Amino acid sequence: MAAMEGSAAGAPEQAHHAVHYVNRVGWLRAAVLGANDGIVSTASLLAGIAASGAAREAILLSGIAALVAGAMSMAAGEYVSVSAQSDTERADLAKEKRAIAQQPDVEWQELRGIYVERGLTPELAGEVARQLMDADALAAHARDELGISDISTARPVQAALTSAATFSAGALAPVVAAALCPASIALPVIVITSLLCLALLGYVGARLGGGKAARSVGRVVFWGMLAMVVTAGAGRLFGAAI
Repeated sequence: MAAMEGSAAGAPEQAHHAVHYVNRVGWLRAAVLGANDGIVSTASLLAGIAASGAAREAILLSGIAALVAGAMSMAAGEYVSVSAQSDTERADLAKEKRAIAQQPDVEWQELRGIYVERGLTPELAGEVARQLMDADALAAHARDELGISDISTARPVQAALTSAATFSAGALAPVVAAALCPASIALPVIVITSLLCLALLGYVGARLGGGKAARSVGRVVFWGMLAMVVTAGAGRLFGAAI
């Protein structure tokens, strides 16, 4: 109470704007996916090539090719998939805009029903729906009926650039490891370097996303290790056969 009175007597309190983890979900998902894929796919390929007994030059060339091809593939894949989501969102918004123009009363009732299901009384829900539709009917229906908001809106170019950049950053670690060591020890150096980078990625991702660091680190390290072990086994097997 005293704190409240002191606040009232002094300067007015500034509005509190909390920064929520969900605000980062758009770029964080693409960033973590890109970096994780860059490390795991490139390191696994290099582990398979190194386990086959290939020369240092062949290992390094494979890593560079994997980095470039993977970055382009991630960019193209993200752009195409997120563009498809964006097309669907635009089609739904256009459909909703026509419905609001042609039958505003029906759309008002629909919005009111949504708020009633969320716990408002019919009278209050009707008033809230009316005021929101008077302010911006399409935005109200997009948010509460379709689930489309600024946070979830698809951004194809952002997703493509983020995925390509983070894939390249992740793939760079095993490529540099392969470049700095002789072929005789390339396999353990690549694996250890990549696992350390995966652990760091898991920790950073957990910190940015508000998750538990131990769970995130364990998850990415386990799947990365599994991918490298399987690919190294295949490289040793087929390298010996060839």
